[in-house]
Amino acid sequence: MDFFGDKWTFLILRDIALKGRCFYKEFLEAGEGIATNVLSDRLKMLELEGIIKSRKYEKLKTMKTYSLTEKGKALIPILIEIIIWGGTYDKDTEAPKEFLKEALRDRQKVIQSFLDSLE
Repeated sequence: MDFFGDKWTFLILRDIALKGRCFYKEFLEAGEGIATNVLSDRLKMLELEGIIKSRKYEKLKTMKTYSLTEKGKALIPILIEIIIWGGTYDKDTEAPKEFLKEALRDRQKVIQSFLDSLE
């Protein structure tokens, strides 16, 4: 619980794993309203924990890209389960209905498609 004790950690992981976001600015503009200091702190913590890694962006060396490590990819099934749970019990969920139907029909296929997209 110490590691997953706040929503920002999950949202950053969701954004990388499921929404294809990889730049600091993309996380800031995701719509949840994360503060710059909180985002910076969570990215550093996730990197120190070996969940994500950063690299200098080839096209602009002053920028970094963030991606999941193997340890981070192992969290994808957990993220999918949380989304399914939210889609089932949260009437205000923003999870797309089609995604929820597909995930309920074949969780493993959905999980594998996200893992494949990260290669």
